Amino acid sequence: MKNLKTTELLILLVSVLLIFVSEYYYLVEGNANKAIFIGLWPPTIISLMIYITLKTKK
Repeated sequence: MKNLKTTELLILLVSVLLIFVSEYYYLVEGNANKAIFIGLWPPTIISLMIYITLKTKK
């Protein structure tokens, strides 16, 4: 965790928050389409973070 920059940590926290929001929409509101739509954001955001991190380290 000490190797993470503050922006990377913030992106990871937002991704975890989005997962919980997705679960809320699925379990509490019963809106599966909205839950799936929001649930697909975290992997995309994290993969973009990894891609940008790898590109900037070269």
